[in-house]
Amino acid sequence: MTELDEIRDSLEGVVPGVVSTCAPDGTPNVCYISQVEYVDREHVALSFQFFNKTRQNVLANPHAVAAVMDPESAAVHRLYLGYLRTETAGPVFERMRAKLASIANATGMAEVFRLRGADIYRVERIEPMPGKVLPKASRRRGLSALRACSDALSRAKDLGQLIDGLLEGLAAHFGIEHAMVLAIDRAGGRFYALASRGYGDSGVGAEIPLDVGAVGIAASARVPIRLAHAAADYAYVRAIRETAAKDPLWASRLELAIPFPGLPDPHSQLAVPIEIDGNVLGVLYVESAEQRRFSHEDEDALVTLARQLGLSMRGYDVEEAVPPSAGPTPSVGRPLVVKYFPENGSIFCDEEYLIRGVAGAILWKLLGHHLREGRSEFSNRELRLDRALGLPEIADNLEARLLLLERRLQDKQTGLTLRRTERGRFSLLVNRSVTLSELGSSR
Repeated sequence: MTELDEIRDSLEGVVPGVVSTCAPDGTPNVCYISQVEYVDREHVALSFQFFNKTRQNVLANPHAVAAVMDPESAAVHRLYLGYLRTETAGPVFERMRAKLASIANATGMAEVFRLRGADIYRVERIEPMPGKVLPKASRRRGLSALRACSDALSRAKDLGQLIDGLLEGLAAHFGIEHAMVLAIDRAGGRFYALASRGYGDSGVGAEIPLDVGAVGIAASARVPIRLAHAAADYAYVRAIRETAAKDPLWASRLELAIPFPGLPDPHSQLAVPIEIDGNVLGVLYVESAEQRRFSHEDEDALVTLARQLGLSMRGYDVEEAVPPSAGPTPSVGRPLVVKYFPENGSIFCDEEYLIRGVAGAILWKLLGHHLREGRSEFSNRELRLDRALGLPEIADNLEARLLLLERRLQDKQTGLTLRRTERGRFSLLVNRSVTLSELGSSR
């Protein structure tokens, strides 16, 4: 007996499916359908876009038959379905809505393809239809690639090595050249880039809003979002540039000084949430200029790696107190002028933007202790106890914020270096004399 997992390639939407329903009086109806979405091993979702005869039939007679084709082998299977319910929100609906935008853009029917709901069906049985079946190409990736990436993650000694190892592994073992990890800042209404690979600039610290595109949907719905074709509303570089130009209020939500490290017109995208204990800490995002670049096997592999990443992130954050250390403040070269704007936590070094938000408040705190007490050693614990920093009580992403700060200091070559020493401990190395200037009010 054919299982649904065996024909997932037929549910990619490359070849439109056909669905057949029947009215109570026995009159049949057959039409094409945009999506037959895999939900789990026993269920699929059909896209509900129009109040048409198919919809009327299903509500009156909750049975349907769908035919789907594998785009590579041309194998066709018939699915016998039992209608259960229609979802107009939630993970399945959001995933299908994003995919439909991709399909609509590829077919030039963006105004017609609008998802009203996701009709959930139980798959009662699957039968192959007669016809010639072509051989399928061997898989380029598989469990060996997943194992190699997982092994690299298990060897990482800090969050930076963890994320870099993941991005390097995706390139080496999955052939995914353009990838990034974004952390979430719910209070600030944004994601910020922690690391990227395959772009001209690292873009560390670049921001996008929480509610935009595949990354936003993946985080809010807590499901992977995979787009097989170009979708204008989901191209981040273009969306940020065009929307910021015509909507200053929208642009004010972000710090645009750091360019976002994305492809201008990606034709394939995959966004996977990174979670710990049910809390989304960020998103693993990959993209390609090639259509249909990411398969459902790629999606399954990245979901697995994102889960391992989330679990490992928790392991790098052991809270340990560190005794204060004292030492003279160096006076090499001209002083570094650090300006701080408490209203949004922005830091400028020698009039050049560095960082903002919680990471900016952390750097200001560290520099203050360094100048007043000569300290260079600090701990995660003392940062968490300082309520003035504005860390959320749950899923504070402290390690991610410290990594962001570390890499921004490295990119800007300010003479300040953040370095991890042990788990839950780090040091601030100051290689120039520093002058601090606080501007504005925190109120």
